[in-house]
Amino acid sequence: MVVLILVTGVSALYAALLWRYALLWKNIPVFEPPAEIIPQKITVIIPARNEKENIGRLLQSLRQQHYPKELTEIIVADDHSSDGTDEEVKKFPGVRLLNLTAEPGTAHKKKAIAAAIREAKGERIVCTDADCVAGPEWIRTLVSFSAINHSVFLAGPVLMEDDSRWFQMFQSMDFMMLQAVTGVAVHYQMLTLSNGANISYTKEAFDSVNGFEGIDHIASGDDMLLMYKIWKRYPAGVHYVKSPQAIVKTKPQPDLKSFIQQRIRWASKAFHYRDKRLFPVIFLVFLMNISIPALLVAGIFEKHFFKYALFLFVAKILAEFPLFYLAAEFFRKKKAALWFPFFQPLHILYTVGIAFASLAGRYEWKGRKVK
Repeated sequence: MVVLILVTGVSALYAALLWRYALLWKNIPVFEPPAEIIPQKITVIIPARNEKENIGRLLQSLRQQHYPKELTEIIVADDHSSDGTDEEVKKFPGVRLLNLTAEPGTAHKKKAIAAAIREAKGERIVCTDADCVAGPEWIRTLVSFSAINHSVFLAGPVLMEDDSRWFQMFQSMDFMMLQAVTGVAVHYQMLTLSNGANISYTKEAFDSVNGFEGIDHIASGDDMLLMYKIWKRYPAGVHYVKSPQAIVKTKPQPDLKSFIQQRIRWASKAFHYRDKRLFPVIFLVFLMNISIPALLVAGIFEKHFFKYALFLFVAKILAEFPLFYLAAEFFRKKKAALWFPFFQPLHILYTVGIAFASLAGRYEWKGRKVK
């Protein structure tokens, strides 16, 4: 009876959380940029390490932006690449290449961004990753939204591409859910979530919080940890732009090992979050996911636990599906909804596994081992 009460309670809380997120996501207004250009000098910063195969695609998409070239500065901060990334960048006239000098420590990406910001001439910084690609209205949409809403820090939507192979589809679907949660959390001032593939902030705000000072010993967190610092100083100036024109596309990880390392890197930031509002959400998600395999193991000894595991599994699908469907609709990936139930076992295993793996705090990123 006690287990039944706990199972019912966990599933009810989880469903309430996810259904609430679904409703809130649906109610976020979709931003349509005005026809006229709102002029502002901006600097696009791209930290890059061994991205020769990807960065040309991004720079080509930036060349095609519907935003005045004279108001756009592009800086690629090359973080000691060894694959010819710098030579690829030089093929694009007007793009500034900043080669970083050797520095000790682990926060290499933050150092690359900070070095580029010191050189930036723009009033507003726009950050993305070297393996991304942006639509032609990206910059105009971010600038317009920021100007109209007086945004100090802006988080934008990111879509993980897939080529219909199951592993890429799984990553894309998982990421869409995370993006919807991000949109809700930021728009309603519930949490400070963002993704470094699509963020923007004023140079003044970055300087006013002393940049990455205080978080510069942490390997990751150039997005969420910085966002929290800026939110503490400008709580009314942090926004999320829900707009198809603001979507940035990024590539999925090519194999399981890379995927695991990426997710461990993301999860490891949790130990450094100062936004304590996030922890009850993380705990509930973990509790929901670990309860299912725990009940399956218990079922080996007491068969009625199998029924509880099945109940939680179905409850998880029903709780998450409305938010996933709405996110897929926004990203124009509604066909992915057909696969949603079938990927649930994998989602449970990876969620629990990554949670435990992140406790070690060790992962590999861009050929560097981080501890």
